[in-house]
Amino acid sequence: MTDDADARSAAAIVAGEWRFLLGGGHDLVDRETVRAAYAQPRLRQLFPLVSHGVMYFSGCTGMPAAHVGGQVQPRGTDGLFRVRGPKGLGTLGRTETLEEAFALIVANLPEECGPAVLGGAGRV
Repeated sequence: MTDDADARSAAAIVAGEWRFLLGGGHDLVDRETVRAAYAQPRLRQLFPLVSHGVMYFSGCTGMPAAHVGGQVQPRGTDGLFRVRGPKGLGTLGRTETLEEAFALIVANLPEECGPAVLGGAGRV
């Protein structure tokens, strides 16, 4: 494949995963969380991943994932969303809204972080 074909293929895979999640594809994360993440243009370019209510992002479409930006965890007992670093390491902050949480993720994306690429982490 050419680089352009790879980029188109990766974009199609990313778009398909977003459609799946926005449509309530499974019960690992609520749609409100997915919609808040999708509202961020930079996050829409990344491959969305979910597990146990936590949403995070990869710079590639395959495995192993290339975790970027961080992850948003569901509301805690304090009523706040916890925003962790990539792979759940460190705490970037706590927010009252999902919109604030995903804005914090965007603020922590590396400058060079662009659309997800085809394949696993070795490609990023």
